[in-house]
Amino acid sequence: MILHTSNNLTFFKPDNKVSFETPFLDSGISAGFPSPAEDFKEQRISLDSELVKNKEATFFARVSGQSMIGAGLDDNDLLVIDRSLEPTNNKIAVCFLDGEFTVKRLKVNKEGVWLKPENPNYPIIKITEDNNFVIWGIVTNVIKKV
Repeated sequence: MILHTSNNLTFFKPDNKVSFETPFLDSGISAGFPSPAEDFKEQRISLDSELVKNKEATFFARVSGQSMIGAGLDDNDLLVIDRSLEPTNNKIAVCFLDGEFTVKRLKVNKEGVWLKPENPNYPIIKITEDNNFVIWGIVTNVIKKV
């Protein structure tokens, strides 16, 4: 269910009524030499339980733009956002800034708060008293299509 769309993010609320369990290969998948087939063990895994720690405070948002490509957040990636987590220095956060949602890395110290993009083509944003600013949630995971 779509909750909100802005220029930078589209928000979704997870459907807590439905849980999908899929086969999970617990032995690991080799990125080097193939492992013998007899080591194959299949279990079931729920992506909800792996990615969502606090169901009531978790939202999904789709990224739009290139400002966070250095952090591995690409256009059209799906973010898992937990609103119950404490925003701290160096976390990637979804913020509401002057009427728009944005995703940036938080830089917090005694002198203030900055929103740092992970792309040198975008400016660092210093938050001032003049800004309408709220840290909306902390990004915990990113889901990519390959």
